[in-house]
Amino acid sequence: MSNRPFRFGVSLFNVGSRQEWQDRARAVEDAGFDVLHVVDHLGCPAPFPALVAAAASTTRIRVGTYVLNTGVHSPEFLARDVADVHRLTDGRLELGLGAGYIEAEFEAAGVPFGTGGERVRRLARTLAGTLALLADEPDKPVPPIMIGGGGDRVLRLAGREADIVSFPPETAGSEELLGERVRLVREAAGDRDVEFNLLLVAVGRNRDELAFGRIRGATGVADDEKAVHLPCVLVGSPSEMADRLRDLRERFGISYFSVFEPDMAVFAEVIEQLR
Repeated sequence: MSNRPFRFGVSLFNVGSRQEWQDRARAVEDAGFDVLHVVDHLGCPAPFPALVAAAASTTRIRVGTYVLNTGVHSPEFLARDVADVHRLTDGRLELGLGAGYIEAEFEAAGVPFGTGGERVRRLARTLAGTLALLADEPDKPVPPIMIGGGGDRVLRLAGREADIVSFPPETAGSEELLGERVRLVREAAGDRDVEFNLLLVAVGRNRDELAFGRIRGATGVADDEKAVHLPCVLVGSPSEMADRLRDLRERFGISYFSVFEPDMAVFAEVIEQLR
């Protein structure tokens, strides 16, 4: 279904010292990953400063937000930050955006949480306003746009507007559900060529290496036997896991896979199989 080359990302969740952070960024690049991601949650690193520092210590990898809560950003301030991060990273920024889903983060910002529909409409307005402001800059510092989310409304928006659509673990509770989400995006995208990303919530050479607590928290699947067969869980030898990713690309068109930092080392062995 997809002839896109594979791409691989990894999310890092804490900064430490400047030296520690930049050493880890170089380790991401050396391990064969294509994108270093930083999430946007309270208690995690401030995404934009962390990404600029990561890009300064690397030469090849892209850096991206995975994903920004647009509910607490205005187009004016977001466009300002995106433009300069794009410039300071030599155009290596990927801007990941989402509608936000943690009510406490909206409360901390003094912004109404609203309904799911209201949050998606806010995302659409923020995206449109930000892109218009960036397009007005003399150097047009417009990065590739990723939209992440699992609901119908946000995925239709992503299909219409995004360069990359990211499917979170809850959309991959079964292959049937993942297929439905993919079809919905394709219908919204029409003739647009959209890249598909999937977050692999746990990776292991065997079941003992899988973070089942993380799987349960991300997907709501409490049955460990069922969990190992989820599309967002990867288990087996490096060659078996590589075959699994080839199958997901062939069947669903997903070519861009992301993992969490604790799974980085084992996933690097899978990357070697796919280069």
